[in-house]
Amino acid sequence: MNNSTNQKQTNNPLDIFVIGARKGFNIAINNLMPNIIMAFVITEILKRLGLMQLIGEIFAPVMGLFGLPGEAITVLLTAWLSASAGTGVAVNLISGGILSGVDITILAPAIFLMGSQLQYMGRLLGVADVPKKYWPLLMLNSIVNALIAMIIMRFIV
Repeated sequence: MNNSTNQKQTNNPLDIFVIGARKGFNIAINNLMPNIIMAFVITEILKRLGLMQLIGEIFAPVMGLFGLPGEAITVLLTAWLSASAGTGVAVNLISGGILSGVDITILAPAIFLMGSQLQYMGRLLGVADVPKKYWPLLMLNSIVNALIAMIIMRFIV
């Protein structure tokens, strides 16, 4: 018996699949979904207040380098905090017609290359005892990789 879950060990592939599916469902509902909903709601509030248009105008020159509208910066900023939140913002912007499928294709690698850095800082770097003097360099490395990926994606799609 497994002491931590009090479940009988099994080698049956169907049982293993069902157990894994239950765990995955719990992760999705308890960890990912709240971030996505929060990001979706915040994005909608920004749009209704007219702030999303202002953000778009301010960041249009920078995001234009990647072939993206200025509003796409909100996807990157929220993805830096949480990849699932960045995904929520992207879904809201695509459903509102602000981003296109091509825009999402350009943004997707960046979301995953630099996503959730704020969360990972404590969860991974702190636990792994990485000296804090290296943290900014590690974070900058991920951001630079994300920018390079967006430039490459711009020319691929």
